[in-house]
Amino acid sequence: MKFTTRELVTMAVFGALWGLVEISLGSVFHAVDLPLSGMALAILGAMVACIGRLFVPKRGSTIFIGIIAMVLKLFSIGSAVIGPMVGILAEALIAELILSTFAKPSMPAFIFASAGAALWTLIQPFVTGVLLFGRNLLVIWLDVLDMGTRVFGIPYQAALWIVFVLVSVHILFGGIGGWLAWKLGQVLKTRLGGEVSQPIG
Repeated sequence: MKFTTRELVTMAVFGALWGLVEISLGSVFHAVDLPLSGMALAILGAMVACIGRLFVPKRGSTIFIGIIAMVLKLFSIGSAVIGPMVGILAEALIAELILSTFAKPSMPAFIFASAGAALWTLIQPFVTGVLLFGRNLLVIWLDVLDMGTRVFGIPYQAALWIVFVLVSVHILFGGIGGWLAWKLGQVLKTRLGGEVSQPIG
């Protein structure tokens, strides 16, 4: 997919905004040990990427935005950036795949894309933890159960309930983020005079 210079600049702006969110809020969330901070960052990033897709409604634009954000994450404070960088790229890829199944940007597309990106943060430890950091799957599973117990007060023995609640929360809040992205995108589009690229087809 070819992009015009204006579209490239637009995607770079949204990518930089996503990267700024990751660098600034990511450091704050880590410092205060905010529960489900990965989910919150993924939703905010997906919102930025979805709004960017509204302005450049072409296949590949969301991936481009994600790559810019991933590169900027290198400048984040601290040494643990590999996991978040992989997360950003995966979230952008998931959002890209979902958005590309729709003929043009729409509220349902944004809701599904943001929910998918949020849900990935629950799955990512089982992928990157094993492949990149050599962690044991059992340890990762126990970490997930521990998170559910700490955040929702569900006992370890109710493992299936913990998984159900975590998945539901990620999908619900991700969907809300997608809905907000659509609303904010429409407002921004109107204030800028409706000057967005037109989708192909």
